[in-house]
Amino acid sequence: MLMAIIYSLMAAVAAMLGAVLVLRFHEKAKKHSFLIINFSAGVMLTIAFVHLIPESMDTNSAASLYVLAGFLIMFFLQFVVLFHPCHNDDCHTHTKIGIAAASGLSFHSLIDGLIIAAGFAAGEGLGILTTLAVLLHRFPDGIMISGILLHSGASKKKIVYFSLLVSLLTPVGTILGIFLFNNISPKVLGALLAAAAGSFIFIAASDLIPETHKCKTRFAPLMIFAGAALMLAAQHLVHTH
Repeated sequence: MLMAIIYSLMAAVAAMLGAVLVLRFHEKAKKHSFLIINFSAGVMLTIAFVHLIPESMDTNSAASLYVLAGFLIMFFLQFVVLFHPCHNDDCHTHTKIGIAAASGLSFHSLIDGLIIAAGFAAGEGLGILTTLAVLLHRFPDGIMISGILLHSGASKKKIVYFSLLVSLLTPVGTILGIFLFNNISPKVLGALLAAAAGSFIFIAASDLIPETHKCKTRFAPLMIFAGAALMLAAQHLVHTH
């Protein structure tokens, strides 16, 4: 329980660091953020396919359906609830960015906390890996959230308050998940892990990888492979020891 809360707080700090980085070094952060975004995509895809999906299939025969459900739920949240991070220069023209963005991003952060709790319910190793995936995409999330709000004309004070609220909902979700998953059955846990995998795949494919096509250097896409290689190396070390 304590480990899960500590790691969820780290994810919250990562999101705040992304937001603060944009406010402090807006131009430089925008110029180099594609590196961490692409690296995060490789990490998230590898954890989803190599760790979460196999783990979920061991305890739930319908795991593939829950992977699809997790993917579609994230699609609904981002494109129907309208909090999908906008990557265009004219984001501020989106008239629904205010309340919709606040509601959607807050709910997304809460889901991240639940995912961390589900990972630790399956085991400390999987919990740490799941948190790493959440942590790495929370950092670019913080960057994108601040960027959207800056372009929409929000003051720096409001951006800090909003970013803090969204960030803290991750540990809130973890604490909530700890009580919900206290006596959870292996089948239900498998379903949750599969849904988490689907959400990771969606975030990587929809939010992170598209940024690769906007990079002026061909070095950026290699960061996806670097992220995947790091996770595969970590898995090899775990199995070796």
